[in-house]
Amino acid sequence: MKIAVLGTGMVGETLGSKLIQLGHEVIMGSRSKNNDKASAWVQKSGSLASQGTFADAAAAGELILNCTLGSASLEALTQAGEANLAGKILWDLSNPLDFSKGMPPSLFVSNTDSLGEQIQRAFPSVRVVKTLNTINCNLMVDAASLPGDHTLFLCGNDAEAKSASRDLISAWFGWRDIIDLGDITASRATESYLHLWLRLWGALKTPQFNLHIVRR
Repeated sequence: MKIAVLGTGMVGETLGSKLIQLGHEVIMGSRSKNNDKASAWVQKSGSLASQGTFADAAAAGELILNCTLGSASLEALTQAGEANLAGKILWDLSNPLDFSKGMPPSLFVSNTDSLGEQIQRAFPSVRVVKTLNTINCNLMVDAASLPGDHTLFLCGNDAEAKSASRDLISAWFGWRDIIDLGDITASRATESYLHLWLRLWGALKTPQFNLHIVRR
């Protein structure tokens, strides 16, 4: 599969590298065609890796992964172009974190709206699936790095896109317990979980943790 990874940070690099290992073609998108971080990643990742602008990546990708900073996501997707994104599944991994007042960050949208919803409204032809935004990037691509079962969430308006995404995430990254929270408004819940996630990181002194939802 040809996969577009939008964003050159730790999340984008981790996801892109794992997908390369699995044999997929990955194009990393950024604001500029010759982004230094993307170039360094391509150089070490081999022949299945390439880079380009957000628009280049979105045009080439069969599946789109939004790994940009939440504060830059709408701008990045605008640069990607709705025509290049139309009809495709987009995994939104971003969170609306506001670091303007230091740590811990606040959320620049919450309660009655979410970044996932903003993205879906701005790009109505895109099949947005909010997922993988409640865990550390190393855990995203390797569920088995923590012992036992633990839980991943997804949500979105397109049932077929969610089902396909569940299958891919399970096959590629080893996730067995994936809970569908409903439509894209459930992004409000998973994005708000970042408040607790950051406090847990501080208390546990590691980002390598997750929740397990215990059912009766």
